[in-house]
Amino acid sequence: MSPHPHADSAVATVMVLDDNDTNRYIVGSWLRRAGHTVVEAADGAEGLALLAKSPDALLPELAIVDVRLPDMSGFEVCEQIKADPRTAHLPVIHVSATAIEVSDRTQGLHRGADAYLSEPIAPDELTATVTAALRYARARRRAERLATRVAALNSSTLAVYGARDGESFTHAAAAGAAALMDSPAVAVALSPDGQTVNLVPRQANRPRGAAEPPVTLAHGDPRLLDVLSEKALGDGTGTEIAVLSGAEWREAACRDGNRHSDVFPDRVALVLARTKRGRPPVALAVDAATLVGADDRELLSQLAQACALALEALRSHSEEHALVLALQRTFLPDRLPDVPGVDMAVRYEPAADLAEIGGDFYEAIETPAGLLLAIGDVAGHSLKAAMIMGEVRHALRAYAIEGHDPQTLLTRLDALLVRLRPSITVTVCLVLVEPGGGRVHIANAGHIPPLVRHPDGSTRYLTEHGPLLGLSLPHAPAVPHEVPGGSTLLLLTDGLIEVPGEDLDDSMAALDRTLAASPPELEELCDTLLDTFGKGKTDDIAILAARIGSPGTAVGGYGG
Repeated sequence: MSPHPHADSAVATVMVLDDNDTNRYIVGSWLRRAGHTVVEAADGAEGLALLAKSPDALLPELAIVDVRLPDMSGFEVCEQIKADPRTAHLPVIHVSATAIEVSDRTQGLHRGADAYLSEPIAPDELTATVTAALRYARARRRAERLATRVAALNSSTLAVYGARDGESFTHAAAAGAAALMDSPAVAVALSPDGQTVNLVPRQANRPRGAAEPPVTLAHGDPRLLDVLSEKALGDGTGTEIAVLSGAEWREAACRDGNRHSDVFPDRVALVLARTKRGRPPVALAVDAATLVGADDRELLSQLAQACALALEALRSHSEEHALVLALQRTFLPDRLPDVPGVDMAVRYEPAADLAEIGGDFYEAIETPAGLLLAIGDVAGHSLKAAMIMGEVRHALRAYAIEGHDPQTLLTRLDALLVRLRPSITVTVCLVLVEPGGGRVHIANAGHIPPLVRHPDGSTRYLTEHGPLLGLSLPHAPAVPHEVPGGSTLLLLTDGLIEVPGEDLDDSMAALDRTLAASPPELEELCDTLLDTFGKGKTDDIAILAARIGSPGTAVGGYGG
């Protein structure tokens, strides 16, 4: 049995619109004896004005309209009622002693009436028709309201699952609760990194055309979720709703001068959700007056559960990402060699939060033939790419320490990939700095070419290229270049300058101009490059900058 039959048949405020005083009195008396509240109007204009000035909370729920009115027909009145979004839901019952033909009744129903009674009318017939019309209208409005809220629940669920960090998640959760319940709302959640309790209050949906109210992100007391858990759910899992007084809510959530969450006029419905024991819950709060029935409680609980699941997924992804980044960093050098006459600076920046990791790497190795600088990138973004990066880097170190020249290094790395990692390709650029410091040898396997800034400020790319590693193709001997003392060599991976949809040549030209105008100090140079090109990138970034000697001086030799 429906839980709403008695509420659907309950008495209501009814507007009686008839120009005949006697008829209004008789119909009104029947309705009042049945328990209804009656408001009266003598013509169409008066009836429409009465509806227009009535606040939404006091709007009549049904109109009984005589067909023959002095200023307009009852049909026109009905059409205007149904055309106004505020009153379109009102059932209209036409009554008439003269317009009683089939064509009259048909016209009335076609023009929006919900029922049509011909006089003489028995009192029981009128009150039964009123009750039936109210029952249907209330059930329809409840169904429409539920459908609207289910749609809001779906949209809110998509929004919380689409959040990429703790702040955007808490904003989405608060906005979802406000939209779902058409109420002020507050969301409280611990950020995925476990460091910050985010608290976001939202006002109820704004009227059409009104400006978006400002939304404040506050950082709550670290104990706030524990305090709220004492009100509902405890250390259990699932969802639970508790209704708090305004004073209880302010005591729990508005302490330490945090008044942002004091957005409720009276009692507060607090729902907490947790998916795993030992995890902090998600808390949502709305105006308790909006929880009219079981449907409202169920929808709010479903939203809280969706938020808890979304945050758990976000937290798991964040933990996995942090673990993989820590593993990836173990594959990179923990320090650079201290080489007389050569200053070096490096930067390694993982991709933007929650993007997959890549296989970018850099290396600096002292060899019998000089200082070998290397930078490279394994194709793809995954843990596998990071592991292959570690394998390639360690193999490069082993081969370089054996004293092989750059061409042989590329040939051996290519053979290693073809044999052990077929279908994987890697780009690598090797720069061998001779012990004298005035010459470098470039061997480039498909990588972004190194960029040189000379002491006079001029710049140029060393553009010699060979095939990528992993294709079993021959590699040419390294190409020598004269480099004056005090020159800066810049090696980088494409994550720094590559922008989807833009020509890479344009990005390389911009990098050239930036290097020419950048500070001479290598650390400042690296910071400038990241500030200029590295914001919000979805690929890892590696930068290796080296200054070779100073003008007029030679670089010391290296140990064998």
